[in-house]
Amino acid sequence: MNPNLSKLHAYPFEKLRRLFAGVSPNPAYREIRLSIGEPRHPVPGFIREALTAALDGLEIYPSTSGSPALRQAIADWLKRRYELDGIDPETQILPTNGSREALFSLAQAVIDVSRGEVPLVVCPNPFYQIYEGAALLAGAVPRFLNTLPENGFAFDFDAISEAEWRRVQLFFVCSPANPTGKTLNLDDWKRIFALADRYGFVVASDECYSEIFFEEPPLGVLQAARKLGRSFDRLVMLSSLSKRSNVPGMRSGFVAGDKAILEPFLLYRTYHGNAMSPAVQAASAAAWADEAHVAENRARYREKFEAVAPILSSVLEAPMPDASFYFWARVDRRTPYSDTEFARRLFRDYNVVVLPGSFLARTAQSVNPGNGFLRIALVAPLAECLDAARRIQQFVASSG
Repeated sequence: MNPNLSKLHAYPFEKLRRLFAGVSPNPAYREIRLSIGEPRHPVPGFIREALTAALDGLEIYPSTSGSPALRQAIADWLKRRYELDGIDPETQILPTNGSREALFSLAQAVIDVSRGEVPLVVCPNPFYQIYEGAALLAGAVPRFLNTLPENGFAFDFDAISEAEWRRVQLFFVCSPANPTGKTLNLDDWKRIFALADRYGFVVASDECYSEIFFEEPPLGVLQAARKLGRSFDRLVMLSSLSKRSNVPGMRSGFVAGDKAILEPFLLYRTYHGNAMSPAVQAASAAAWADEAHVAENRARYREKFEAVAPILSSVLEAPMPDASFYFWARVDRRTPYSDTEFARRLFRDYNVVVLPGSFLARTAQSVNPGNGFLRIALVAPLAECLDAARRIQQFVASSG
């Protein structure tokens, strides 16, 4: 077996299952699950129709590079959303089976272990665990950059030494961030680009939450590069329909950016058999072409945040995120519980499931930046989110 498999941590939801082992939730309450970032808004009808209308495509082998129609739909969306004129759908866009598969396989294609020193992959901390697993199975070592409330969840680039930066081959960025909801501004991107140019590493920007925002749309990596007059050299963005269009089960996303990366990445993926189903490609093209359902989706999340925020903030430190559908709520300052004990007792007493923040982070610089936090995903219908918030309010009041 690959010895690097032994380095992988249990996934957060496996840890949650273990945490709840032997716990019987209060039968007086129906379960409300706000732990997993799985959208539960309705799938738009036109996407279902486009999917079923294309079922004849099941008779053929799909191309790994995707259909011209899908690549063009993505290019058109990039132009509308990020003002990216001139994206070449043939060489600068590659459809993928969601962003998770692409994030993982990108690291396998990018990391070069033959250079001598063990390569480093920079990851935000807390983070999406795929970044860590992708780095480890590529033969690299994750180097975590803590994002803490004390500095507005910004990167502390000085936490990485000059010698370490020289070993970095890949920097995973997530904006809007999972789980903090932090978005990067132009100055943030400028600093990242300067580091990438100085040390020659690839920047992979995970932007799967880009369409869930409250005011101004978040700035993407390719958009920032264009604004700064920079090329796309060593830059790729990854996006997905899962959150944008409420279709996580379609497993549809894309990678766009530096064609010098995408060309060998396509070769790598060809050997995986990772081609997207033709029916899913047709439905995806329809989804990328429509913005009305995205605006409606965003309005639903905004309504839930406006309703839930006053309740949660009355008992916990639960500031509004810049974007995304998570609260990153601090519990250890207003309750006697750790994040894990809070989650366990809340499940036991009120049958609300949330995710302990420590499950989404690693100890780095002697700190686990997830300790004392909960990730609360407002993915359930409004009534359930309100009910859950009131139960959390009652729980905190009873714990004093």
